[in-house]
Amino acid sequence: MKNNLNLKINGIQHIGVPVTDIKVSQQFYTRLGFSNVMQATFTDNGGTGTCIMMQRGNMIIELYQLPEAGLAEIRSRRNGHIDHIAFDVDDIDIAYNAVKKAGFDIIEPEPVFLQFWKNGCKYFNITGPDGERLEFNQVL
Repeated sequence: MKNNLNLKINGIQHIGVPVTDIKVSQQFYTRLGFSNVMQATFTDNGGTGTCIMMQRGNMIIELYQLPEAGLAEIRSRRNGHIDHIAFDVDDIDIAYNAVKKAGFDIIEPEPVFLQFWKNGCKYFNITGPDGERLEFNQVL
């Protein structure tokens, strides 16, 4: 039996949603009372994607549009798709070591840095029993 995880998780940091048209999705969530609190580009399979963090109160939804090459799978879905749930942690390295020690299936070989937010963030993902991705994230 694998060890239980002994780690402080502050709460759900955000829920990641892949979208096919970032502008249309941003307008939709704006109509629901969310505001764009962070926008950045990222590289995926040699192309450039866009990420927007939309916030309302203490809720954050990460909208991201993959480069054109990655959009076919998203466009083929009929029920929408939540890509991942991210947990907020105080120290990504402590979290990574605790998750690794507890025997969870970690996707990344080490925490990954993204130039999101003012000073960037670091994250890593584990997979759940049905393949769901659970992200641990520290905003730096």
